Amino acid sequence: MTEQVNREALTPGGQQPFGSDVITQFNDALFRTKKKHKIVDVAGLEPTLEAPVADTHIHLAMMRDPALVIARAAVHGVGFICCMADPASAADVVYSQIDAWFEEAAQRVEEIAPGCGAPLPAYRISCGVHPHDARMYTPDMERELLAYWKDPRTSCVGELGLDFHYDYSPRDVQREVFARQVELMHETGLPLTLHQRESHDEALDIMDEVGFPEAGTILHCFNLGTKELMPWVERGCYIAVGGAVTFGSSDDLRDALAHIPRDKFLFETDGPFMAPAPFRSCECGAEHTTFTAAYIAAQLGLEPGEERQAFLEDVYANSLGLLNREATAWQST
Repeated sequence: MTEQVNREALTPGGQQPFGSDVITQFNDALFRTKKKHKIVDVAGLEPTLEAPVADTHIHLAMMRDPALVIARAAVHGVGFICCMADPASAADVVYSQIDAWFEEAAQRVEEIAPGCGAPLPAYRISCGVHPHDARMYTPDMERELLAYWKDPRTSCVGELGLDFHYDYSPRDVQREVFARQVELMHETGLPLTLHQRESHDEALDIMDEVGFPEAGTILHCFNLGTKELMPWVERGCYIAVGGAVTFGSSDDLRDALAHIPRDKFLFETDGPFMAPAPFRSCECGAEHTTFTAAYIAAQLGLEPGEERQAFLEDVYANSLGLLNREATAWQST
């Protein structure tokens, strides 16, 4: 079994993502949710998708059982995972343990789904100092960050950006650390994933000033409307949509889906956060990407079968083409 670590210490800003009322973790491949204080199966609701999906943003180190999350992802057709790491929140746990998590997951696939034989997803890592942790940025951390970027398992920089909702770090510090990391990462040849909350206009100004990386930019966890979307689309950004699209309050996001170019569309979970309906009381795992993907396809009017398959294949190709490339020339020197 994987070594137990202090998940609270790994959470950006020291937040505790889930309390004692979260659904008990079962060692199987079933989906469950909570109704009227009872845990119920959702058997029969799982979408049977025509193509694999990718979770382009998940915090495996914050999961209660990372190996189980990986095994469940395999059983449910997730073919690729991008795991987030932050030097201010124990990136060393991700880089030192992720291979062991996958080795254990290979054994547990048969345990949770006998006879399934599903292959494990491929994985890569994205590393950067989250805006919550910007106040912790130091020259020593910067050197550590550069070393993590050199690791060939790293295929992306981030999540970087501005978070003016929580303001765990002073805003002027967030701006400085955000711009500094983008300036540094230009030489790496890697793409960038952005965290923006109540700060999209100012973040766009900073990106216009320091420059968008040629390798690509992901607007992570997009949950706003078409007006807010379009400046990022016009700059060629990839748009990652997660479980928030299923929330009752997300009408603007659902309207914006049709304006995301097919070749810039990505799926994500932001697990353990942002579980899609009907799993809001659950720790969100990579396997939940399947529900989000099916929901988005339905919102776009794509019928199950060839039409939906073409969309899923396009989004999967976007994910691999952006986040599962060979090591860059900078990483190889």
